[in-house]
Amino acid sequence: MNDPSTTQDGGDIIVRVNVVGTMAFTITSIVAAALFTSGPQWIGAITAMTLFVVGIVAFLWSFWNAVQRSRAEQVAVTQLYMLAGGVAPSPVRRLMLSLLAIQIVVGLATALARPNSADGSPGTSLALGVLVPMFGLGLNGLWAAFHGSYRARTDLGDEPNGTTSNTSIDKNEHHG
Repeated sequence: MNDPSTTQDGGDIIVRVNVVGTMAFTITSIVAAALFTSGPQWIGAITAMTLFVVGIVAFLWSFWNAVQRSRAEQVAVTQLYMLAGGVAPSPVRRLMLSLLAIQIVVGLATALARPNSADGSPGTSLALGVLVPMFGLGLNGLWAAFHGSYRARTDLGDEPNGTTSNTSIDKNEHHG
């Protein structure tokens, strides 16, 4: 098990990136929705897409690391992406989930505030904000995958390679 008190430094970087990304998204989205001109809309759209891409990379990286840890520890998806079940200290969990909530609210609010472009056609660049919560989910997963505390698995067999049985899994071998 990883002890969160010994891994706080690396975990703090992930939390800081989440805070900075959420602040940047919030500011650029609100400015883009308020001014609703081309320049701020482009900045808001680029910010949202960048955070979305970072979120996807973080999500995949966290999933890969969690799969590796799951060989020896009990890792649940809710623990990984929602920091549930005591996987993270309360201050980290509260902050990370609050930032995710802010991303959801700002993304929806700014997209709904300006549902049409200036020429009246449906959809604006502000709609890209609804993708940003992937950033929060990915960073939650990254924090939990590298710094979370999980219980050791108790269902592992005594086999040297970690398998639980030497029996064949081929159910159709008697059919020829």
